[in-house]
Amino acid sequence: MRLTFLGTSAGAPTTERNVTALAVALDDSRSWYLVDCGEATQHRLLHCRYTLSRLKAIFITHVHGDHIFGLPGLLSAAVMQGRKDPLTICAPEGVELFIRQAFAISTQDCPFELIFIRSDHCEFSYCDNDVTVTSHGLSHRVPSFAYRFSEQAVPPRLNENKMAALGIPQGPLWGQLQRGEAIKGSDGQVIFPEQVLALPPKKRVVVVGGDNDQPKLLSHVLAEADILVHEATFTEAARKQVGSQWMHSTAKQVAKAATLAALPHLILTHFSGRYRLNAKPEEESVELLKLEAQRYYQGNIILAEDFATWQLQRNKKLVSLGYCSKQLSG
Repeated sequence: MRLTFLGTSAGAPTTERNVTALAVALDDSRSWYLVDCGEATQHRLLHCRYTLSRLKAIFITHVHGDHIFGLPGLLSAAVMQGRKDPLTICAPEGVELFIRQAFAISTQDCPFELIFIRSDHCEFSYCDNDVTVTSHGLSHRVPSFAYRFSEQAVPPRLNENKMAALGIPQGPLWGQLQRGEAIKGSDGQVIFPEQVLALPPKKRVVVVGGDNDQPKLLSHVLAEADILVHEATFTEAARKQVGSQWMHSTAKQVAKAATLAALPHLILTHFSGRYRLNAKPEEESVELLKLEAQRYYQGNIILAEDFATWQLQRNKKLVSLGYCSKQLSG
């Protein structure tokens, strides 16, 4: 599974980061999903390999502006680019009204169907041929949710070395075994599928959190997860200065939740504008968040960057694929 960060700033953009948006795709597929859509997300996409015609669904974590104000523009761009296929938008209450009103006020028609699904309902589930997505409640100033992306089960494949050892030629017999049917070998011996089928790879699971001041709420969701993408808006010291009324997580809180879940990979994002990538002596570096997290979590910690892409491989290793601008020709 592949994650491309289109915006990693909290509340408002900075000169280094845009507000929240994340592209999720299944490996090298051009089809993709969008989690949150802060202002100017459509502009960020101009630097990436993903197009609005191949967008399968949008998932909105909550209704705050830095997570939804890019939606009207992005959908308008899809109209102008000639999209015809229906588009599913999974979101809590308020998002459908926001979009419908924006189109009504701008007197723009939408030629493709918008399918809204309330993700704040307890029975919510999105499913297609590639992934199953569920929502999980968080703690914030408005209803906020995490989305758990689970890869669909991969069917077992034939072990070619075993097939060769049993003298089974390529052709219809391979298809029968792949379908779970027993066959007879050239010597009349019955060969069962379990003799030649390799174990399927384990499903990959990624959890993407919305704004949340209680990461421990995700403990049950992270049981089989490979990656948690979660906000770390402040360090502990910064939150003591600004107060807890904004209901955001610190790097320490997220790290402790990841440790409790024995999570392999943690990606921190949604950083306050006070933290800089290239901090001057009088400024605070974003590295302070990573340093704080490392004191409470010994797994793999990544600080999200705008346009950075990470690939969760089938062996569950997390590999950097660099930045969007270098992938456009891929």
